[in-house]
Amino acid sequence: MSKRLGLFFAALVSAAALSGCAGAKEDKTANSDDSLQNGNKNMDETEASPENEDVKLAVWGAEEDEELLRQIIENFQEEYKGQANFNITFAAQSEAGCKDALLGDLEAGADVFAFADDQLSALVAAGALEPVENANQIRTENLPGAIEAASVEDVLYAYPLTADNGYFLYYNKQYFNQEDVKTFDRILQIAAENEKRITMDWSSAWYVYAFFGNTGLNVGLNDDGITNYCTWNGTDGDIKGTDVAGAMLAIAGSPAFLSTEEQGFLAGIQDGSVIAGVSGVWNAVAMKDTLGANYGAAKLPTYTCANRQIQMASFSGYKLIGVNAYSKQYTWASRLAEWISNEENQQLRFEMRGQGPANKNAAASASVQDSPAITALIEQSEFSCLQRIGSNFWDPVSAFATNMAAGNPGGKNLQEQLDTMVEGITAP
Repeated sequence: MSKRLGLFFAALVSAAALSGCAGAKEDKTANSDDSLQNGNKNMDETEASPENEDVKLAVWGAEEDEELLRQIIENFQEEYKGQANFNITFAAQSEAGCKDALLGDLEAGADVFAFADDQLSALVAAGALEPVENANQIRTENLPGAIEAASVEDVLYAYPLTADNGYFLYYNKQYFNQEDVKTFDRILQIAAENEKRITMDWSSAWYVYAFFGNTGLNVGLNDDGITNYCTWNGTDGDIKGTDVAGAMLAIAGSPAFLSTEEQGFLAGIQDGSVIAGVSGVWNAVAMKDTLGANYGAAKLPTYTCANRQIQMASFSGYKLIGVNAYSKQYTWASRLAEWISNEENQQLRFEMRGQGPANKNAAASASVQDSPAITALIEQSEFSCLQRIGSNFWDPVSAFATNMAAGNPGGKNLQEQLDTMVEGITAP
């Protein structure tokens, strides 16, 4: 896959060629009397003069972001005090599941919402998002990769929020130096010598992409925006699908390797049985708290495949802030979305949640650049691409890789397994 480097982050854009449906938003200044959320937590309302309009907005964000968003919203209300009577509510909504929740009933959905960038094309096609009105300003303020992730056919539809949804290697400096963590072979050797484990979640197709991404074997989204193409079972070229499968089996055969989900990785780090693992910035605080001065992070290592060293790849991703095209307070909702994603609040997000900024100035700040996790993510960005994959990708890859992690106990032919996986990935 081709790559394009940003200022600090790299991204591949293979968004589907979708034409944005015109939104059906109502009068942008109309008052909203409808309750958009049941059981929402009310933010403190800012007092304003009686003649000001009533502005009622619902915000969706990750449950873990509630304290952060509460502070951001309170500051927003203070900034615009006297211009409106605000009633802004928050409801927890997974960023990964935002699209499905929103498209279930757009008119009853949140006015402002956080979502993962791979949902953008579907939201645009459904008419849930309209082009950002001050797009030129947003483009100049944010990293190029984040702008690409927030755009369809070069039209900006959302506000970049973070540039850190990727993965890299965490390690314990007590056992490894910077040279050791350059190759998977050396990492496994040291772990085995110390009777410790190295972890990676092979039940997740998201991580399994690491082995195929820099081999010339490709996967991606077709022009219909729904189905996939995939050559991971390729039998031509310098690296064949069976070469990758064999490399994975060799890794799985090491007594030091453990395929486990996030909980297993963290539990192992905390009890000392795990000394390195592939994960993302969401575990940076836990790693620092547990390992202290021994906390290390680096780009993914190379691994042995077809008698050569192949740099492990990764999917990169961004979190975005969207404005519901059906919002009855579209102007104020847009203003709030821009506020949530501005430089100051992206910096605050890093300080409170450890999430990497998409804003250029925030990303270049000393505190961000001093973060081992963010530095590792920047290094890995050269070997990453945007996740633009149809839904049929996940289960077939997980099934294949789970069997590899188990050591292919049935001894089934590797080419047959690769063919079955690709058939599932490319299914209509």
